[in-house]
Amino acid sequence: MSRSAKPVLRALGQAALGGVLLTAGTGHLTTQRQEFQAQVPSWFPVEPDKVVVVSGFAELALGAALLATWRQPARGLLGKAVAGFFVGVFPGNIAQFLERKDGFGLDTDRKRALRLLGQPALVAWALAATRSR
Repeated sequence: MSRSAKPVLRALGQAALGGVLLTAGTGHLTTQRQEFQAQVPSWFPVEPDKVVVVSGFAELALGAALLATWRQPARGLLGKAVAGFFVGVFPGNIAQFLERKDGFGLDTDRKRALRLLGQPALVAWALAATRSR
């Protein structure tokens, strides 16, 4: 891959991740609200709907920031914040697996286990798309 292609691919990756977060955040607040509640651990001391709403607003803010922030070092810091968000919600994915909660078509242990593999990929995506040269 040429040197000039890498910044373009990173920018496309950043914009795509911003779009994914805006879509997910919108889903948290509208049509997929109940599905997202399946990912809130039963042991978490806050009402699942409140967790879903707050995380939805966080996703909207992070998605919008990814679409608006292009200069370093802010871009790299934003990538770390997005990666931190993905790490922060990972216990919900683990709880969904351990508690065998259905949501988003994750209705078998195998599907829920495979979903766990997606979270590290999101962390890597956030960091790779926003890093400096």
